[in-house]
Amino acid sequence: MSEVLLKTANLRRTFGGLAANDNISLELRRGEVHAVLGPNGAGKSTLINLLSGDIAATSGEIFYRDRDITRLTPHERSLIGIGRSYQKTNIFPGFTVRENCRLAAQSREPRGARIFSDAAAWGPYRTVVDAALRDAGLVDVAERRASDLSHGQQRQLELAIVLATRPEVLLLDEPLAGMGHEESLRMIQLLRGLVASHAILLVEHDMEAVFSIADVLTVMVNGVILMTGAPEQIRSSAEVQQAYLGSEEADHA
Repeated sequence: MSEVLLKTANLRRTFGGLAANDNISLELRRGEVHAVLGPNGAGKSTLINLLSGDIAATSGEIFYRDRDITRLTPHERSLIGIGRSYQKTNIFPGFTVRENCRLAAQSREPRGARIFSDAAAWGPYRTVVDAALRDAGLVDVAERRASDLSHGQQRQLELAIVLATRPEVLLLDEPLAGMGHEESLRMIQLLRGLVASHAILLVEHDMEAVFSIADVLTVMVNGVILMTGAPEQIRSSAEVQQAYLGSEEADHA
């Protein structure tokens, strides 16, 4: 079995009397894409916000490499190796692609007495930034302003920014949102290149893309886990088809 990097135990989040996540237990393993599916209101966004620390759990626990991180802030989780992207593109449009990545890399490299030196020229930054640009497929546009990129390239840039923080766990919230077919294929290819060295949680509505890349699927309905399994198990489940996938997926099962 591959290494478990992040796991939850009986995770719960309530808003007033509503349980947006209830008794959520799952594992994210290095070398696997773990996709989370579910209809609107299923609790997918709440889950990814709990894992990243953007919202606090009402009860339950989150572990990173067997360390309890349930009460850590988003910044503290980022520092130990958990990176996330958001549904809406989150970049610095006036900076170049490389500068966007360098700022992310700087957040992980306390520089001490180097505060008056040129950050762009410091070796560790260059190495990390170059790797992030390569892994996100942006080497050829590294010196362009982020605002001049296509939508798909901006989504790739957000991935590069996350990679520049050197995470082991990637929490990706709808990375294909707003992309055309060719852009989506490009992003899927990039994620395939990252999975060997990362644990990836993918929340995505593009069903074709999800089934093409996921190793494990978790289906959520009304804040609870309906089923977790391999893609073909999920695709062939009558319960899942009724709750989420619908008749079209049933026809292809």
